[in-house]
Amino acid sequence: MTVILFLQPGINAKDKFEEATFAGGCFWCMVPPFKKLEGVIKVTSGYTGGHTINPTYQEASSGTTGHVEAVQILYDPAKISYDKLLDVFWRQIDPTDPDGQFVDRGQQYRSVIFYHTPEQKRLAEESRLKLGNTGRFNKPIITEIIKATAFYAAEEYHQDYYKKNPARYKFYRFNSGRDQFLDRVWKDKK
Repeated sequence: MTVILFLQPGINAKDKFEEATFAGGCFWCMVPPFKKLEGVIKVTSGYTGGHTINPTYQEASSGTTGHVEAVQILYDPAKISYDKLLDVFWRQIDPTDPDGQFVDRGQQYRSVIFYHTPEQKRLAEESRLKLGNTGRFNKPIITEIIKATAFYAAEEYHQDYYKKNPARYKFYRFNSGRDQFLDRVWKDKK
C-alpha cells in the first residue's frame, strides 16, 4: 500500500511513503528504535487486530477487544527498506513468547507483524524463517504474521511517551526486563 500524505513542511504530494505495522508488547518501547531511523517519517502508537471500533487504552489493555498494542510506521522506501524495519523489529522483542512481552502479559501484548501488501507478507515470512534458523533462540519463533486491519491511534499522552515522560519511561523500560533480555540475546550483534 502506498500512502501519500502532507505531514510537515518539506514533504510534498509526490513523495510516496509506505506503512509497516508491528506489535511487540508495550508500544512505548517500540517507538524509539524506529523513530531514530533515517527514512522513517512517523511512528504512531495504537491498537489493531481487534473487533472494537476505536478502542480506548483501558479497553484494549483489558484484553477484551482483541486488539494488540502496536506501532504504525510511515516510511520512505527509497531511504529504508522493509527488510531493515523487520530487522529492527526482531531486535526489540522475544519472538518465542506466546503470552505477551516481558512484564506485559496477555494476548494484547503478543508479538505480531501486520502486513499491508503481499510483498510485506513474503518478506516477513522469510525473515521469521531466517531468524528461526539462526539458533539464536532455544524455543520456536511464534510471532504471528497477519493481514493489517484498521489501526486506531492511541490517546495523545501515549504518543512519543519516551519524550514526554522520560523518567517514567526509563523506569518502566528497565523494570520490564526488555533491555536485559535484548542485551543477552543480541550481545554479539551490537
